[in-house]
Amino acid sequence: MKITAIRLTRMSLPLDPPFTAAWDPNPRREFAATLVTVETDAGIIGVGSGDTMDGFEAYEHLFVGTDPQQILNQVRRIETINFHGGRYWPLEAALWDIIGQVAGLPVSVLFGGARDRLPAYASCGELKSPADRAESALAAKARGFRAMKIRISRDDVAGGIAAVRATRAAVGNDFDLMVDLNQMWRMSGDIEPALPLARVQKIAEELQELGVLWLEEPLPQVDVVGVRRVRAQTGIQVSGGEMVRSMAELATLIEADAYDIYQPDVVLAVGMYRARQVAESANLRHRLFTPHTWSNGLGLLANLHVAAGVDAGPYLEFPYDPPGWTPERRDFFLQPIDIDEAGCLVVPSRAGLGATIDWDAVKRYTI
Repeated sequence: MKITAIRLTRMSLPLDPPFTAAWDPNPRREFAATLVTVETDAGIIGVGSGDTMDGFEAYEHLFVGTDPQQILNQVRRIETINFHGGRYWPLEAALWDIIGQVAGLPVSVLFGGARDRLPAYASCGELKSPADRAESALAAKARGFRAMKIRISRDDVAGGIAAVRATRAAVGNDFDLMVDLNQMWRMSGDIEPALPLARVQKIAEELQELGVLWLEEPLPQVDVVGVRRVRAQTGIQVSGGEMVRSMAELATLIEADAYDIYQPDVVLAVGMYRARQVAESANLRHRLFTPHTWSNGLGLLANLHVAAGVDAGPYLEFPYDPPGWTPERRDFFLQPIDIDEAGCLVVPSRAGLGATIDWDAVKRYTI
């Protein structure tokens, strides 16, 4: 089997109301997505999405004419480009979609088949007042979620902790809370200093008292010593790694025992094949793996298949923060991915990734 064409369809969905992410203070009035479609001479087509794939056209010739089933070679090709260009891991997801269809199996089975569903946590993206965040948590709990992640801005730590405190008071102790400081990586142009270690230690102590399950990305990637000190002195679990660019960097973090929970996003960090290696390495050290999943439904599905395959946990991230961010808005060009009544994400039973693309929506929102 050979790849005959790789097509990139770039789409934009106007956002009303606009969505303001905690890690990017500029209100988003539109949401962009790129659909990767890989065609083969056998008539099998794979799809993927997640990263924007900017600049990929210059490298397309490296893949056309190759065998999509030789996945390690394909991963190595993407890694050579990753050094010079963008993160083109949505292409790998599309290749796994093809491989699953050829095998007649869901991709999760190819990755180990440990689970057919995973409990999801509601991952909030916006900064809200304590009262509004508590209300949103109650609504999420009523909808079936068993956990929520709240983001704290380094520009308003007191307000963020107040939101966590109000949420804990509202939902009780039978609902897990996680907190993300988003200090491990930066948006383009963000040159403000990170919170210092002493401040982060104080934050971790307060969050530990509130029963927070884990503190995510409390310090920059380079400060492994600081992260380990936070864990040792406060007892709180620490997670990170969602945007780490290479397997070598993640392997170094695991070897240094930097985190309790490793979170590389399979369409934004190191890809699906390498994420499985991260999961296995973490598991050998009695550490956890659960990927970051902040992209559209296709990216979420790619992460779900890997996570279910390798028995990730305790939860899988589910981007959810209405009214700004809902499954319908996030997954505007495919059948929305949603939790079931028990708060779980169920792995599609169809071969491949199992996505249902709304081709009319693709056409309508193509730019």
